[in-house]
Amino acid sequence: MSAHIANGRFVVLVTIFIGMMFQIMPLPKIVEAWRPDWLLMVMIYWAMALPHRYSILTAWVLGVLLDVLLGATLGIRSLAFSIVIYVIVMQSQRLRNFTRWQQSILVAIFICLYHFIIYWVEFVVNGVAFDWSMFLPAVSSIFMWWWVFWVLRNIRRRYKVR
Repeated sequence: MSAHIANGRFVVLVTIFIGMMFQIMPLPKIVEAWRPDWLLMVMIYWAMALPHRYSILTAWVLGVLLDVLLGATLGIRSLAFSIVIYVIVMQSQRLRNFTRWQQSILVAIFICLYHFIIYWVEFVVNGVAFDWSMFLPAVSSIFMWWWVFWVLRNIRRRYKVR
């Protein structure tokens, strides 16, 4: 393995780690419901940019890790991550050609799908009640996608991640 390939993987792992930290860091109660899904947005970016390297297996592992860190039912987020990233990988060529506004709307739709899958499995397993506030992260993620995309694209270009 060359140093260039290892460097690219290290850069991606660092961005995923930062996304994970943003995802689990404590926030005040008033803004907790609006927390963007940082880890999912980072995974969406890498699945769009490098679908041959970061796809369903990466999403599944990160979902299990997030379930463990959040103390949630094991496997729920890995299922939701895997389904969303599968759709992203299958449509990555098309998604790359969309404008940032179109991408941000699609990211919001994918985040709604992610939360709906989590709700559905939690409903089947634990019988949780439906709450519209579970879709609030999709609203905040629309605006944060521009920033996440810009930062990760600049990181990918600077460190020549391929």
